[in-house]
Amino acid sequence: MQKKKLLIAGNWKMHGSKEFIISFLTQLKQNQYENEIAIFPPYVLLPLAKETLADSSIKLGAQDVSAHENGAYTGEVSASMMAEVPCSYVIVGHSERRSFHQESNALITKKALIAYAHQITPIVCFGETEKEREQQLTFEIITQQLRPLFETTILKHCILAYEPVWAIGTGKTATPDQAQAVHQFVRQLLQEKEPSHASQIRILYGGSVKPSNAEALFSMPDIDGGLIGGASLKFEEFDLLCRFH
Repeated sequence: MQKKKLLIAGNWKMHGSKEFIISFLTQLKQNQYENEIAIFPPYVLLPLAKETLADSSIKLGAQDVSAHENGAYTGEVSASMMAEVPCSYVIVGHSERRSFHQESNALITKKALIAYAHQITPIVCFGETEKEREQQLTFEIITQQLRPLFETTILKHCILAYEPVWAIGTGKTATPDQAQAVHQFVRQLLQEKEPSHASQIRILYGGSVKPSNAEALFSMPDIDGGLIGGASLKFEEFDLLCRFH
């Protein structure tokens, strides 16, 4: 079976400027990639990113979305606003949101539902802490994190992203076999819930992905691309990641 086209998603987090985005994306759109490429800049840079990427196949996404349609929610950004950019994707449940903002599995699922209602594909993140892995709770924790999403009707329309918390911004990376073991476990869960769609639902890996380890990770049968953090801010590194297939 031919391997699926990878999705290489660059999560810029709270980095970037007007000058940076014009320089980076102007270079990026000049190249032809076999993979699907998506960039997730901070909210305020999305319109400029759209303008810079005009006539390009590179897609845009947001880093989070409000669980509310609209209203008196200071600082929140709604899915309908993102749809007007337009954003193709939105990240929900990133470990930094779970940790710093105490986001629950139920809230994350609500965000995924509201994004999909506005034709934005949710990228739903999940992953265990180092302590949970040491206690051999990885599969139990991941099952808990994904259970509310699996109870919805939109699962087949989502992208999942495994990000072991102990490998986010630490320089540590799950070995290809460790990552594949989790991806395979999630694929089995998908097979039970959505047997006709399980093989098509993409599961990304995120956790200190860089050119030196990408080939080994992306060659695993159940890893369908990467949610890239630090390396997505360095053009030469991100360009190399986009070229893997």
